[in-house]
Amino acid sequence: MDNMAPIPPFSIGIVLSAWLGILSFASAFDAAAATRERPDDTLRQILVEAIESSDSFSDRFDAEVWLTDMSSRLQKRVEDPEERLKILKTVHYEARRAGLEPELVLALIEVESNYDRFAISTAGAQGLMQIMPFWLDEIGHPEDNLFHIGTNIRLGCTILSYYRKREKGNLFRALARYNGSVGKSWYPNRVYRALTSRWYKQ
Repeated sequence: MDNMAPIPPFSIGIVLSAWLGILSFASAFDAAAATRERPDDTLRQILVEAIESSDSFSDRFDAEVWLTDMSSRLQKRVEDPEERLKILKTVHYEARRAGLEPELVLALIEVESNYDRFAISTAGAQGLMQIMPFWLDEIGHPEDNLFHIGTNIRLGCTILSYYRKREKGNLFRALARYNGSVGKSWYPNRVYRALTSRWYKQ
């Protein structure tokens, strides 16, 4: 042990900085988990109608160009082509169904889970759009699976759409409410940065 060279102080600083960076990234990622706010009666009814809708998850729009473009952008995050196409078709359909821009939903998913369909936050939020499991109990569907692409995206889009109406069309505040950080700008800004840098059609 006496022959061991001392660790230079600058090396310790580098190691500490690296660890702090990792912890900060993990905290920021987990802080993006979807809101823990319990639904009011109106939202609860909207969610019940959405999840019990007989509509299929298949894309009913002529979106071939959009799907091709977005598939190439998503390839690095979702390598499996079948899963990638399923996510994109579902996002396109569910976003339009909820009156949202599909590109916005893609940006939100990037911030929430980075397209890991099996992501779980430390708070317990699950799936692509990081939905808290209590939502399923609230709408009487405790057996549903939030890791299912269609279920997760349908609920996430429905919740965000409702929050936008609740905020009288103010999408910035709706995004903050989705995250549970109303009155703060960091979360909407993260979604907007992802939207403008990666998902808007060029």
